[in-house]
Amino acid sequence: MKKIVLSLLGLFISIASQAQHFDLVPLGIYGGEQEDNLSAYLVGTPKDTAFLCLDAGTINTGIRRAIQLKSLHGSEEAILHNQIKGYFISHGHLDHLSGLIINSPVDSKKNIFAIAPVLQILQNHYFINDTWINFADQGQKPILGKYHYNELQEGIELGAPNTPFFLTAFELSHVNPYKSSAVLLRRQDHYLLYLGDTGADRIEKTDRLDYLWKTIAPLIKKGQLNTILIEVSFPNNQAENLLFGHLTPRLLLEELNKLKEKLGQNDLKDLTIVVTHRKPTRNNPEIIKQELLESNPLKVNYIFPEQGKKISLP
Repeated sequence: MKKIVLSLLGLFISIASQAQHFDLVPLGIYGGEQEDNLSAYLVGTPKDTAFLCLDAGTINTGIRRAIQLKSLHGSEEAILHNQIKGYFISHGHLDHLSGLIINSPVDSKKNIFAIAPVLQILQNHYFINDTWINFADQGQKPILGKYHYNELQEGIELGAPNTPFFLTAFELSHVNPYKSSAVLLRRQDHYLLYLGDTGADRIEKTDRLDYLWKTIAPLIKKGQLNTILIEVSFPNNQAENLLFGHLTPRLLLEELNKLKEKLGQNDLKDLTIVVTHRKPTRNNPEIIKQELLESNPLKVNYIFPEQGKKISLP
């Protein structure tokens, strides 16, 4: 009897350790060129329909694809209006926010979360009469007030209304000194990390990623953070002086080795990396995938998202 109890206890612990805490629905996965498939990821929780959109390059096309794949349920309008509760925008480049701008006339009232430089770009360059109209609640008149700007200050957690998430932002370098950002999402005591566009510290001559790795290492050690969404835009044959603030498989490995050192581990076998922002030029996405899988000394679990296909994450 004692052996049976211990066996059942072990099984329970194993199941609990594999519990799914986040659902991810990619509305767009690429980093340019394909305007119907640009960076945007809905993050929610199992059995819930309240999502936060991480970047917003493509919205409606992604929703339609997700409905076809049964990753989302309801009409396009209902999902846009009622299920997407807000947006985190990592930086001000069009492939990360054009869907938000284009769909703003038919969207419902929502919150936009971003660091100050990104909110300034939205306020001064996009939501203005010369390019669109001001659907936000600050800036050029007339002010329509549909979107509420929420400034994220580095390292300070902020709740996202109507979602189960709390957000903490971190600045990234995307061709220094241009600022991109990452967001650490917390749901109870479980975390998910999403990075916007970023260059490697060595190339950017900054310590932004090093600081981020140092911050999240304790969460990984405790088993509270198991998944990172991070870009790999170019294959390894891209010249370092032509990266424009992006990563290659080799540079991602360089950065993950720094994270491994901070963890004091031999590998990262319990870490899942969702590879975002592959540039769709020619067969680059497949080359990037192959290079990551063929050179994986850290034993990372790589996921290569597909538009509209739901991913369940621990």
